[in-house]
Amino acid sequence: MTLAAFLTAVLGLLLTPGPTNTLMGLAGASAGIGRTARLIPAEVLGYLTTILPLALIGHSLLGNFPLAAQGIKLAAAAWVMVLAVKLWGRGSLAQAGGDITARRVYVTTVLNPKALIIALVLLPAPAAPAFASRLALFCVTAAVVALIWGGAGSVARMGPGGAGRMQVMQRAASVWLGLVSVMLVAGALRP
Repeated sequence: MTLAAFLTAVLGLLLTPGPTNTLMGLAGASAGIGRTARLIPAEVLGYLTTILPLALIGHSLLGNFPLAAQGIKLAAAAWVMVLAVKLWGRGSLAQAGGDITARRVYVTTVLNPKALIIALVLLPAPAAPAFASRLALFCVTAAVVALIWGGAGSVARMGPGGAGRMQVMQRAASVWLGLVSVMLVAGALRP
């Protein structure tokens, strides 16, 4: 895969709404872009926690143990549904006693199915000369996308009606996370 194709695929994947992006957008909406920036290391570390082991041993391991792949998808679906329920039922993660913390972003990103695609499809094999540079480019791209989502959230709360838009954003994020969870379960249970 060429560098341009890799970057385009990574951007397309990372810009897509998902559980980590939802948290970053909500962090921006609730506390501004500065809060989002402080959460970026947790996101990048979360991705690396999943990507590196999968890239190193994942291809053969998941091929030999399909139940492990199914279990990973179901764990991710369960975590995303927990976030959706907390967001809907209590109005916000902060009101649910669970502020958008680095720990929450980290766990959500570790379980993010995008990491599977990056590790097993987009990155070259770890032995390839381009592996380290592509992994570094991915990390920078993930940070930039996090800032985009945080900035969008921050803009959503500005001006008159910001509180109302924030509530609508939280409810929409809750519904989106619920749909993501259902899609993950369906994907995991598909033969």
